[in-house]
Amino acid sequence: MTIQILVTNDDGVLAPGLLALTKEMRKLGDVTILAPDRNWSGGGHVKTLDRALRLREFHLEDGTQAFASDGAPSDCVSLAMLGYFKQKFDLVVSGINVGANLGHDVTYSGTVTAAMEAVIAGIPGVAVSLEVPEGHVGQIDYCPAARAASIAVQNVITHGLPADTLLNVNVPFLKTEEIKGFRITRQGLRVYHSRLDERIDPRGRPYYWIGGDAPTGLPESGSDIGALSEGYVSVTPLHLDLTAYRAISDLNTWEWRERLPSEMSLFSLPAMVREP
Repeated sequence: MTIQILVTNDDGVLAPGLLALTKEMRKLGDVTILAPDRNWSGGGHVKTLDRALRLREFHLEDGTQAFASDGAPSDCVSLAMLGYFKQKFDLVVSGINVGANLGHDVTYSGTVTAAMEAVIAGIPGVAVSLEVPEGHVGQIDYCPAARAASIAVQNVITHGLPADTLLNVNVPFLKTEEIKGFRITRQGLRVYHSRLDERIDPRGRPYYWIGGDAPTGLPESGSDIGALSEGYVSVTPLHLDLTAYRAISDLNTWEWRERLPSEMSLFSLPAMVREP
């Protein structure tokens, strides 16, 4: 039986990374494309409920038929899973994203949250991102990332994934022969340098941009950031169960009743954020 693969992304249906991924996935099964009709980077996990979603047919650079929605990447996966297409899908592959999705990026990333939506629907999801340097000018070679995606997907087809688990694959910006291999990693620590810019529009009303420098990361051994810094493809299994199990026993020692302000010592409060 032929594997049915849904390909999506968050850079938009006409992004070259999506076409590169599609070409590799065709070697593994039948490919259907449903992606956003515009760039949705940083859009996070979205389920559009307050308006209608519309779809259009496109053709990619090589003539491949594709469909695009005016919703988020996760909406695209939902539309496919809920019956827009007649066939059932065995796997969702999202990418290839321009820029790595490391550490806490996964909560913002439309690439990763599209794979999350697949897992919610009960099928495996793989997110693939390419670490493109900040300010890079010129064409991007997606072939190394597409090949890395193929190896990851082949393994998923062969071995399966645990329930509620997706793979977050990040590929260094290197030639294929320069990539040292694959490492199974944990989420690293992303450091954000955001700032708020307040400006005034022509009518004298304030508006705001959330900006700042590009995020950096701590290249710790065993982390996704560390693997990329050493020239390896990072493969991080992500679980949708966000429960902090180690905190449960601690929280059970707290006093869970309403107290008056006079019972609380404002001068002896511990730091609100503690080291794990």
